Amino acid sequence: MTLLLTGDNLTIDAIRKFLNNNDVVAISDEALSRVKRSRKTVEKIIENKETIYGITTGFGLFCDVLIDQDKCNDLQVHLIRSHACGVGQPFHSNVSLVMMILRLNTMLKGHSGVTEALVDQLVFFINERIIPVIPGQGSLGASGDLAPLSHLALALIGEGDVEYQGKVENSKDVLERLGRSHLVLQEKEGLALINGTQTMTAQGVINYIEAIDIAYQAEWIASLTHQSLNGITDAYNENIHIVRNNDAQVGVAKRMLGWLEGSQLTTRQGEVRVQDAYSLRCIPQIHGASFQVFEYVKEKLEAEMNAANDNPLIFDLGEETLVISGGNFHGQPVAFALDFLKIGLSELANVSERRIERLVNPQLNGGLPAFLSPEPGLQSGAMIMQYAAASLVSENKTLAHPASVDSIPSSANQEDHVSMGTIAARHGYQILENVRNVIAIECIIALQAAEIKGAEKLSEKTKAKYDEYRQIVHSIVEDRPFHKDIKTVSDFLRQQAYKEK
Repeated sequence: MTLLLTGDNLTIDAIRKFLNNNDVVAISDEALSRVKRSRKTVEKIIENKETIYGITTGFGLFCDVLIDQDKCNDLQVHLIRSHACGVGQPFHSNVSLVMMILRLNTMLKGHSGVTEALVDQLVFFINERIIPVIPGQGSLGASGDLAPLSHLALALIGEGDVEYQGKVENSKDVLERLGRSHLVLQEKEGLALINGTQTMTAQGVINYIEAIDIAYQAEWIASLTHQSLNGITDAYNENIHIVRNNDAQVGVAKRMLGWLEGSQLTTRQGEVRVQDAYSLRCIPQIHGASFQVFEYVKEKLEAEMNAANDNPLIFDLGEETLVISGGNFHGQPVAFALDFLKIGLSELANVSERRIERLVNPQLNGGLPAFLSPEPGLQSGAMIMQYAAASLVSENKTLAHPASVDSIPSSANQEDHVSMGTIAARHGYQILENVRNVIAIECIIALQAAEIKGAEKLSEKTKAKYDEYRQIVHSIVEDRPFHKDIKTVSDFLRQQAYKEK
């Protein structure tokens, strides 16, 4: 299938489908016309020898240094080479791929002044899955994601490393094998490639896709725990949640009742006890709050995905053309959203770990064996899985500290406030991995608890999930290295994020 890019209506779900289906991109005719018009403006600037930042001047502190006309192209290449100084482990290939799509999409708005050749090169790299190798650290999030986007640009001009067909090599070699020329940067194009928020936004998109899915997965796993602990269903009565004026909470409560419908293990208030602990009773309130966060983050990400965040920006107003220096590259709106996402994710793990504790603690689990051990004392059972969950939850509390409240001036104080949005994005994915592992641990332990209580007594919907996951993680009949089970379940949960729902 083809993802048609227009510069205006790209969605996260379209990105998810693109990644899942191994699709290709194409450019709308209207978008390409905008690109051509804005390029003509740049060419007029060069012809008229106007002083415009980044086209006929240097960058950052050197913004007042005029560049000779015959060196304007060299200026762009020097910019890319000097700014490609990222360090650390590279971003996942999906992040780099989405970065290219997002950078292309913003150029299609017609405010960047790039050539059709640059657009074509990005389309070629995306569709051929030539993935730039982009170090994960080094961006301040203003003026945009300079370092990581410079590594992306290096690949386009045949000077950077790429991953192609599972192998990392120099992009020049890959292009030569494919009979494709490297891109020759024209005036403004180096700046147009790197002045933007595409790294933090791309990682943010991946974070959102996987976060919203793990939140839904957490519900059926929580329902498995609920049944294993003979939980009370009254707390999910819609009347309680409607009066809270919180649609996300209402949705979680409704879905929880759907998962529990027909179960022989659930109870009513007063039947065994009057109230459950908060980690069961307040699932709609806690999980619902996270869903609210995710909806906010989605709104901000999709706005940025379709935004012009280059500098300077070109405006064709009909009677006049404006080229204006501004600050749309500043990642603060995205940074705030990505920090918020970290909090919403962290709480899913916090409450999951508390449910894990209730499953393994003989004082709380309603008669289940201590740590669900097949031979308590001789075998430890699920004891240390709870330790692992507690460790991950604790680590998340550090990672959830907002990156966006920090700023270190750069470029001799010309760029004296930055967003640190890409740090928020990176930490967000670390939290996501931790959350997924905690949810996986709850899944493994809840499966065992349900088996002990009688899996045949589960609700029909939950029993179907029980049977599905019992294919990949087997009963605990004796102690074994559970790290393999955790990884298996976590990987399986991740795979669900990109599938059609």
